Amino acid sequence: MARPGALLLAPGAGSGRNHPTLVGIEKAVAPLPVARVDFPYRREGRRAPDRAPKLIACIVEEAAALVADAHVRPGRLVLGGRSMGGRMCSMAVAEGLPAAGLVLLSYPLHPPGKPDALRVDHFPALDLPCLFVSGTKDPFGSPAELEAHTAAIPGPVTHVWIEGAGHEVKNLKTDPRQTRVIDAVAGWLKTLR
Repeated sequence: MARPGALLLAPGAGSGRNHPTLVGIEKAVAPLPVARVDFPYRREGRRAPDRAPKLIACIVEEAAALVADAHVRPGRLVLGGRSMGGRMCSMAVAEGLPAAGLVLLSYPLHPPGKPDALRVDHFPALDLPCLFVSGTKDPFGSPAELEAHTAAIPGPVTHVWIEGAGHEVKNLKTDPRQTRVIDAVAGWLKTLR
């Protein structure tokens, strides 16, 4: 394991780099260098996400830029984000992008109501520390489903459950569950040495 030198955060499919959770994490982990990124389709004003290869290429490109800007070795970069953003980071790492760890918030294990359409084929290639922070009522994957499938990850896996939360914590500014998500990430990053 490597001590984190920088953190890259990517948003879910329906939001951008200024999602309150990502902004809150950046503030909580200061002075650690953080890059909150937008995917190309968001920068181009489109609503529909690009296909995975283009999204993964964006993560690889943004990771290289952050490593250069922060003057850290690539293996000291922690990657992650919300939902699709975290998933694309995990796929980039599975394809060989160096990283010290993965922060996966509301990981979309499967589409709602389609538990057989799993997004886990790359899990056995994740030989690094992984943090999964999810609501106990997330329709994209229950705690039991996530725990069963993350067992295929060879690196150490930490689960933090946000009681009663769905895929998105509502009332972001007033909901104490939002603070739990941010605190979970900041605390976990301190365990990476």
